[in-house]
Amino acid sequence: MGTQPPENHSTAKDERSAREKAIDDWLPITSSRNAKWWYSAFHNVTAMVGAGVLSLPYAMSELGWGPGIAVLIISWVVTLYTLWQMVEMHEMVPGKRFDRYHELGQHAFGEKLGLWIVVPQQLIVEVGVNIVYMVTGGKSLKKFHDVICDGKCKDIKLTYFIMIFASVHFVLSQLPNFNSISGVSLAAAVMSLSYSTIAWGASVDKGKLQDVDYHLRATTTPGKVFGFFGALGDVAFAYAGHNVVLEIQATIPSTPEKPSKKPMWKGVIVAYIVVALCYFPVALIGYWAFGNKVDDNILITLNNPKWLIALANMMVVIHVIGSYQIYAMPVFDMIETVLVKKLGFPPGLTLRLISRTVYVALTMFIAITFPFFGGLLGFFGGFAFAPTTYFVSSHQSIYAFHFHL
Repeated sequence: MGTQPPENHSTAKDERSAREKAIDDWLPITSSRNAKWWYSAFHNVTAMVGAGVLSLPYAMSELGWGPGIAVLIISWVVTLYTLWQMVEMHEMVPGKRFDRYHELGQHAFGEKLGLWIVVPQQLIVEVGVNIVYMVTGGKSLKKFHDVICDGKCKDIKLTYFIMIFASVHFVLSQLPNFNSISGVSLAAAVMSLSYSTIAWGASVDKGKLQDVDYHLRATTTPGKVFGFFGALGDVAFAYAGHNVVLEIQATIPSTPEKPSKKPMWKGVIVAYIVVALCYFPVALIGYWAFGNKVDDNILITLNNPKWLIALANMMVVIHVIGSYQIYAMPVFDMIETVLVKKLGFPPGLTLRLISRTVYVALTMFIAITFPFFGGLLGFFGGFAFAPTTYFVSSHQSIYAFHFHL
């Protein structure tokens, strides 16, 4: 009495599985799995080589030659290792793919604890980066305008440039998944290498300042301590690509014979070579040329030639357009997952249009309200960028391999 035939249970289960598969096929992270290895290369370059590279000479001025070089090299090696761990863990359970950072966290730490450990930090990183890039994009547009006009044009407030930059994202944010933004990401990756080359090339051309000073920027002990930790945060921000690596790998096809980790790792190696070509010359040559007089954005220190600085700033704009989309896509995935799976909204174009437009508008509003948001990078670097980049993946590896396998 009151029991349902087994076939009814089976039918209901099949319907639920079919619905979940349909939702997964619609969500941005899992909707397309036909990416090539070079997609992962330029996605990772775009995610990692952000405008933060331009602040590395400033970080060097807070650290000094010895500690600065050590931090750069150690960060490159450690983050490459932790990224390798994540690539390996993507398919550590036979027949299952951890397509999202929090899914791996849940496997390692448990369903609820994994969410609480990973999701807040991941959101801080991704939303924080999006806000910073709103500000950076607006500032670079303004710098481009000011350099080109050379005082002959009417001064335009930063607010309007941020709004212009955001207008691009109201359109691009409607692209459904990672593979659909591959062209934008490729352009961004090329731009990052280009403006990094301009930054260190122009520094070489300008040469070392006559009164260059390599002493630490701060003169007091508290100032040196805060400067040191702020610089560590800036470096952590520069290596923040781990937050989207599993989501990028999720776009690569995988079979037992050809697991996704092989093409993904190939792309990562290429990306890290590009990272080294961008980071080390900019940091070391920029500091060599200007010492502790370097600005927090080396393009500001380099005032001439004007056409080259204008070009570099426009390259930064193009790059952060791509970077914004790379970091926004996992956030879109989280938002749409909650709306569809938890709140029961039907998946479709209308939901995507509204949710993504609201998100872009929110990041734009915060960027306009707090244009000094980039000054908080040191804090965010220490609070969220460093854990998710340097050691959360190692903890996940320990827990996953030793307690679950």
